[in-house]
Amino acid sequence: MHHVVIADDHPLLRRGIVEVLRGRWPQARYHEADDAAGLFHALEIGTPDLVILDLSLPDRHGLDCLAALRRLHPQLPVLVLSMHDEQSWGMRVLDSGAMGYLTKERAPTELVSAVDRILRGRRYVGPELGEILVSRRTAGESLAHEQLSEREFRVLQLLARGESLTAIAAQLFLSPKTITTYRARLLTKLGLRNNAELVRYCVDQGLVG
Repeated sequence: MHHVVIADDHPLLRRGIVEVLRGRWPQARYHEADDAAGLFHALEIGTPDLVILDLSLPDRHGLDCLAALRRLHPQLPVLVLSMHDEQSWGMRVLDSGAMGYLTKERAPTELVSAVDRILRGRRYVGPELGEILVSRRTAGESLAHEQLSEREFRVLQLLARGESLTAIAAQLFLSPKTITTYRARLLTKLGLRNNAELVRYCVDQGLVG
């Protein structure tokens, strides 16, 4: 009997996911979590067969959760379900260790197929992300932000959202001086001159809501 944990802060969406999956796996156990704390508490009770993870949890970003899941449960399959399009986030999520990436827009028609594929030990990517994987791997190309470390990427996001250096430092448990160093490194790696260009880059790439 399968055990699935769904981590998303929207109760109606969680309930909808459970109902869709129950139509295919009626005997499975489903556990709902509305934030990262609830997710990791569920994992303390028992390791599931699959975690369906939203990127935008209220207390911790989904990429941070994914990194923690990889450390604590390296064999645990994770399907990331997000409102962000595949082109902007899909490669980052797969490179971070997820077994699949599915947009919420496509979830009503593709969720069962995605979960079925992952439970059988295979990755799931939609048509758009599949084309990106093939083209970029063949050409050996990638976008500048895809070369950033997980910590650099998180700092990039928070800067683009207008967070102060002090606020970012507090969220990531670092010093403001360290965040200043990260900011300078990001500008260099992305070929940008200032915060305004950094924000524009993130908006153009769909990295911030």
